[in-house]
Amino acid sequence: MSHRISPYMLRYNHKPIETCFSQASGMSSEPTSSASQQSPTSPPSPSSLHLPETRRARDRSPSPMRGYLIPSPLPTRRTRTFSATVRASEGPVYKGVCKCFCRSKGHGFITPADGGPDIFVHISDIEGEYVPVAGDEVTYKMCTIPPKNEKLQAVEVVITHLAPGTKHETWSGHVVSS
Repeated sequence: MSHRISPYMLRYNHKPIETCFSQASGMSSEPTSSASQQSPTSPPSPSSLHLPETRRARDRSPSPMRGYLIPSPLPTRRTRTFSATVRASEGPVYKGVCKCFCRSKGHGFITPADGGPDIFVHISDIEGEYVPVAGDEVTYKMCTIPPKNEKLQAVEVVITHLAPGTKHETWSGHVVSS
């Protein structure tokens, strides 16, 4: 019986189940056929691989998510549910001041005019042609951030007054002085 050896088995020194049972009963697990009968596309046998001996075994199991992209936890306009979008659009309009916004990171924070904790804003929720700058007056609506729905996020953010004496950039990259 021939066994397919996966890269995982080679890397972490695992053996096929049949190999473990046959070794326990004293039977040989190596195929009796000669090396000349193997096709050129078949994987090499584990005994013919020259693995470094100085490598020690891992103390923890490998992550099942290694090699996969983990989705961003930031709720964007695109990932927001329809019902959350409807609830936000039907809510009241609030006023505040842009505390900070980083275009390269794609998010920032708004300080509410009536006080309270700063509110998160994502780049996809900004309406208009200008990138927000600290000190810009904005209006916005709010919706909750999943999964616990304890924190708030600003949506439908509109810059009402540009901060005086600052340079503003449009989304296309043009710089405008205000």
